Amino acid sequence: MNLRAKILGLEAGGKFVVVLNREDAEDLTVSSLERVRMKKNGKEVIAIVNTTAKLIEKGTVGIYEEVKNSLGLKEGDSIDVEIASLPSSVHFIRNKLAGRKLTYEEILEIITDVVKGRLSEIEIASFVTALHAFGLDLDEATSLSRAMVETGSTLKIDKPLIVDKHSIGGVPGDKTSMLVVPIVAAAGLTIPKSSSRAITSAAGTADRVEVLMPVGLSLDEMREVIEKTNGCMVWGGTLNLAPADDMFVRVEHPLSIDPLLLPSIMSKKKAVGTNIMVLDIPTGRGTKVKTIGDADLLAKDFMELGRRLDIKVNCAVTYGEQPVGHTIGPALEAREALGVLTGVAKAPDLVDKATDIAGMLLEMSGRKNGKQIALEILRSGKAERKMREIIEAQGGNPEVNPEDIAVGDQTYTVRSNREGILLWINNVSLVETARLAGAPKDKGAGVYIYKKIGDPVKKNEPLFTVYAERNVKLQRALDHLEKSLVLGIGERMEMLIHEVRERPVTRKTFMLER
Repeated sequence: MNLRAKILGLEAGGKFVVVLNREDAEDLTVSSLERVRMKKNGKEVIAIVNTTAKLIEKGTVGIYEEVKNSLGLKEGDSIDVEIASLPSSVHFIRNKLAGRKLTYEEILEIITDVVKGRLSEIEIASFVTALHAFGLDLDEATSLSRAMVETGSTLKIDKPLIVDKHSIGGVPGDKTSMLVVPIVAAAGLTIPKSSSRAITSAAGTADRVEVLMPVGLSLDEMREVIEKTNGCMVWGGTLNLAPADDMFVRVEHPLSIDPLLLPSIMSKKKAVGTNIMVLDIPTGRGTKVKTIGDADLLAKDFMELGRRLDIKVNCAVTYGEQPVGHTIGPALEAREALGVLTGVAKAPDLVDKATDIAGMLLEMSGRKNGKQIALEILRSGKAERKMREIIEAQGGNPEVNPEDIAVGDQTYTVRSNREGILLWINNVSLVETARLAGAPKDKGAGVYIYKKIGDPVKKNEPLFTVYAERNVKLQRALDHLEKSLVLGIGERMEMLIHEVRERPVTRKTFMLER
């Protein structure tokens, strides 16, 4: 059937989607969410069908941007449209839904169809749900990692050794990468750090770094920065590294599940040529991994998956029951990280964690006394100078100072109503406060924490300040604080946390970070 193209100006998130008049769809014997093959000038795509009775007239096909760009279509072009058979990958997804283990070839076909936009949201959601329900063993995790690398771009760097670090997330204020990258690069190692933006947190590494420099680099631009400076900090969203993962995240987030944690992380490290990697697993209340035992089991899986992918993986099980440093939110965290590098800010826990991880990378690469080397690089100013080199290479202002970084001018300080010791911090509630204040979209929004666990607290002493760029968002955050337990203060660790006098309505917090 020949139909005229009507360009809709709509995007489908990477999928090939078209809209047919219902009568044309009936003539083709296709229904909504089935597929058609579209041909024009020797090119063809398989597109998912939506139908309408009125918005698209008979004899016309509504074209989404992905289809238009792939076929090079213009308004009114004639296109050959015919019914297409169901992809084999759908049958493989059904097999996984039945609990059957998938082969590499089957997984590769599923991932290829995901990347090429041949599968609908329902089919992708079914695959992710099947992985969550039945689990994936290390064979499948290895196959998924390799398939996700094979269906995306890869970074080729002419260096004998490439190192990297990654955190599974779950602890607020973790700006560790902003110290680790310049320390390791200043030590002469190559570290191509690609990071995500926030998904459920108040700031991802890319959000923090973007306060200081552009992060939306192309793969070629990333390579140039690395060749100049030994390191970079860029957003992975523009690099096409393991692109299937970004599509899976869009499904995992609303379902509050994360069955692809291992292959998601490892595929992106493999795609940039990583040989040595330290994985940070924050552990404790309010994190993804609640106990040290669970952290050790997860570390074992990551190390074995790394072995299968020819990546040497060591894991750092780190304390995650309070924010790292004193800040939560992109601009506040960037200011604190730069302040530590320049020596004007004090954040002992941030320095300790960053130099531990940098020291592990140095020792894995053959150095001795890695922690001491990392501390010396930080204290000597070498890390600051390397950071400024990276900022300049990525197009930022290398002369920027912490005080130059603007934060929200709408503020409210929460003070203690009693004297005692800070016994615990509700990380989840603090993150929610920062997000309601506008983070990460509003770079200047966030929370500054004055006290850490174990610190003495006097009555009426400031505990934390909420920052926002707009008063309405500040008020939204304060409304949340009125009904939330954020900090626990007492003379000692008390056995009673709080009373429950009526049936509580609770929701389990889901953290999804890459």
